[in-house]
Amino acid sequence: MRLEAVILPELGTDPDMPIIVSHWYAARGSHVLEGERLVEISAGPLIFDVSAPATGRLVEIRGREDDLVTPGSILGYVDPIEEQDGGGEGSGRNGGSGGRGEVTR
Repeated sequence: MRLEAVILPELGTDPDMPIIVSHWYAARGSHVLEGERLVEISAGPLIFDVSAPATGRLVEIRGREDDLVTPGSILGYVDPIEEQDGGGEGSGRNGGSGGRGEVTR
């Protein structure tokens, strides 16, 4: 099984500003769509959404509401749905960041 990490990207905020997990839009075990907003992050007066990196099931939440997090932190994991026919709607989507930020794995 290959899991897709939900990673907090670099937000361009002051390094001394605390970044807090505000709200999860999906619960553990929920079906999520690639690009769908998954978790809300607050940094002072700023609010950011982190998107689902893949279509599948949210299998783990690491960054819970009110937790302090830093850019590059893994907030959770999505178990992606593998395509059975090898093509179709989701194929060829390797170009964008898909909620993974600028962090390389």
